[in-house]
Amino acid sequence: MLQEITEGKTTVLVYLNKNTSKGPGVRTKYPFYNPSMELNRDISILVAQWLIDNRDKSLKLLDALASTGIRGFRFAKELEGDFKVVINDWSKEAYKLIKENLSRLNLDNVTILNEDIHLVLARERFHYIDIDPFGSPVFYIDSAIRSIHHRGIIAVTATDTATLCGLYPKVCLRRYSVRPYHSPVMHEIAIRILIGFIGREAAKYDKGIKPLLSYKTDHYIRLYLEVWNNTSKANETIDKISYISSSKLDFISKKPEETVGPLWLGKTGDKKIIKELIDIAMTKTFNNRHKLLSLLYLLEGEADAPAFYYTTNDIASHLKTSPPSLNILFEKLREKGYNVVRTHLDPMGFRTDAPREVIEWFFLQYHSKL
Repeated sequence: MLQEITEGKTTVLVYLNKNTSKGPGVRTKYPFYNPSMELNRDISILVAQWLIDNRDKSLKLLDALASTGIRGFRFAKELEGDFKVVINDWSKEAYKLIKENLSRLNLDNVTILNEDIHLVLARERFHYIDIDPFGSPVFYIDSAIRSIHHRGIIAVTATDTATLCGLYPKVCLRRYSVRPYHSPVMHEIAIRILIGFIGREAAKYDKGIKPLLSYKTDHYIRLYLEVWNNTSKANETIDKISYISSSKLDFISKKPEETVGPLWLGKTGDKKIIKELIDIAMTKTFNNRHKLLSLLYLLEGEADAPAFYYTTNDIASHLKTSPPSLNILFEKLREKGYNVVRTHLDPMGFRTDAPREVIEWFFLQYHSKL
């Protein structure tokens, strides 16, 4: 059964699905519409608009694994500027639905395809490629990197978060050639595994990457990476990918020390660009602007902060004491001249340039005054 849904300024038909908030659970022949991914699509609108605004040419945008086509249709209807949209899905049922929605929307800047995405990427080149698969994106990265224009953007969703977070280390090693680590900061490790994997894939073709925006929310990880067709950028990319000791990721664990990686150890976002995305968000229509802006403000604050975060609960547990509120902790660290910001990855998490010894000292001082 079909029903109308509206995201932003775009109304399309989708199939009613019996699903959880995390997705379809199993593959079906019908294209799946996931309302919980609306935030994902909202941010893609902002990034695509930023790209159009910052390039002086006509751009070609690809919704590679489109399912219902909602993302591509939103591009076509809500973005401003000189661009064309290609919407592709290999499923016959998905293609039929996309075709019906295109006839309803009457858009003249959209091409729809019913092909293997690898063939599309081998035949055409794009300025923006959106990869939002069922599960892991690893099977599409090589083709996307070869297809993307210089300084184009590859947007990637990964829903195999259990693998990336270290619950299935052998699967992670097979798929990503990375030894993961299950720890309190596993979500950040997962983000850095995925960026590092794509960076290594790009470097094979003498291309480099620059993360514009990276986050983990709900059941998925999402990245926006600018790809540079430049040997020096490829070298810079490789220089930011390395191994790290588990002791630097988890000072609470009593497990034997492990080598984790290779991971991306550079910045996971660009503060200036995230600020520009916030400005663009003020000009667009969204169903949940508050949720969108709340995430973007956190990401803006984190962009220049140190890699790997702490949580007050984990530190307090390690020291066998009670945690202070984040507001009190931030006030005291800033009084000492340290930078400290919240992280979107944990409501009790924070990033700081303060040494761990200083943080622990404050926790113990706070407890002694209770």
